[in-house]
Amino acid sequence: MRNVNTYDFRSEQSILQTNKVIRNTYMLLAMTMVVSAVTAGISMLLQVPMIVHLGTIILSFVMLFVLNKKQNSAAALPLVFLFTGLMGFGLGPVINHYLGMTNGGEIVTTALGMTAITFFGLSAYVLTSKKDFSFMGGFLSAGMIVALVAMVALFVLPLFGVQIAALHLAFSALIVLLMCGMILYDTSNIVNGVYTNYIMATVSLYLNIYNLFIHLMSLLGFMSDD
Repeated sequence: MRNVNTYDFRSEQSILQTNKVIRNTYMLLAMTMVVSAVTAGISMLLQVPMIVHLGTIILSFVMLFVLNKKQNSAAALPLVFLFTGLMGFGLGPVINHYLGMTNGGEIVTTALGMTAITFFGLSAYVLTSKKDFSFMGGFLSAGMIVALVAMVALFVLPLFGVQIAALHLAFSALIVLLMCGMILYDTSNIVNGVYTNYIMATVSLYLNIYNLFIHLMSLLGFMSDD
């Protein structure tokens, strides 16, 4: 009887801890989205060049490394806001680029709406069903490797005069599919207690949303291009 009670106590503690991680993750995610929206708006008003976006991508890799090291320290929370604020600032020139296109406002708002619907729909499904999507880990890792190779090709091929419009489209489509899979995978890991640190859980979901939004704009922009 004692062993059963001990097991039940641990199970209850585990459930409480998981629920705490879920609550803290989505609260922090909402706040980081607000911060990103503000910094993106500032960046748009300042009309910063596209090179800033590339710079923030490079810097984000450094900050992700630091965040991973500091995830359990007091510095983790301000670092998350610094990271997402920086990413939002780098998003400004990308949004301005699409706003400068024909039907640019429609492209941006449609991509934003599709991103929100996709994220909330997939997250709600996992949160209610509590289905385990950990089996997708291998497929997503393979997909990320393919995406990395494609990204390198997008930089290298133009140097040899190769037209890469179709590759850009395929790359964005791949990233959209991968981010949908990552939302399922990461949310599943949060719900099932695999992720025990809400800081890194938040960063993972944030990056899924960020990349989904950017590449939905790319797909919509390509389809709207005359």
